[in-house]
Amino acid sequence: MRITSAIVMGTAFALLLAACGSGDGSDDTATPLRPPPKVATLGPFVGECGHVTDDEVRDLAGLGQISQALKNSVSCNWQSAGAGSTSVTFASYRGSPIAREKAWVTTQGRNPETIDVGGRVGFQALEPTGEVCDLAVQLDDDFFEWSMAFDRFTTRDSNPCDRVRKLAELTVQRLQ
Repeated sequence: MRITSAIVMGTAFALLLAACGSGDGSDDTATPLRPPPKVATLGPFVGECGHVTDDEVRDLAGLGQISQALKNSVSCNWQSAGAGSTSVTFASYRGSPIAREKAWVTTQGRNPETIDVGGRVGFQALEPTGEVCDLAVQLDDDFFEWSMAFDRFTTRDSNPCDRVRKLAELTVQRLQ
């Protein structure tokens, strides 16, 4: 008898739960709950390593001997004289807001300033010590970034932003 009453109670509870619904009987399927996601407009193809060669990075960044420490489909990194040495990095961001990168750079103590590279808007941000520069350029809903970080022991004869700007100009000239 206990099993029968448990089955009856379970069935009644299931029916009660099934009866709970929107309550007003209206058909809400025509109105989406959220706006549809924005589809990013792909910018021009920036190429592997920003369409810049190892020799151009070495010469324009003034690195002397370099080694390419990282190379994949979206970024490249070159270093001179091993770990902890001066480095240059290129990264490409598809469908990612440049404003987020600008905000991150700001949290790192760098003050971004608006720039134009070959008719493309972007920003550059120099660290107060003059050791690091990030330079990003907007390409529709995409952007790319060049950055350079001097090691603390290198005598700096120029601003790293001047150096990565030359690399960014090459990338913009070679866009596909």
